[in-house]
Amino acid sequence: MDSRQFHLHDGKKGAALAIRVSSRARRNEIIEILNDGTVKIRITASPSDKKANQVLLEFLAEVLGISPSKMEIVAGTTGRDKLVSILDLDANTVQERILEHMD
Repeated sequence: MDSRQFHLHDGKKGAALAIRVSSRARRNEIIEILNDGTVKIRITASPSDKKANQVLLEFLAEVLGISPSKMEIVAGTTGRDKLVSILDLDANTVQERILEHMD
């Protein structure tokens, strides 16, 4: 048996959301959920606009009913495909709110 010591830490509760972003849209909107579970979203900002990620997070915050400070882009900050960490909401709640917004 290995006798090395290790410490466990409580992680923050939340969900991760895979997103594919299309920019330069007429309005911010959720288009569809792809077969792999990725949420396809259109945003008004240009991809070269440094505020594009902020526009995305603000739109998602509105959809999910949370503060933008509860979210962070943890992968894909410069690409179309992004992974967003969402604190204090479980995956089921995130899914429900996205589907409600699409109706």
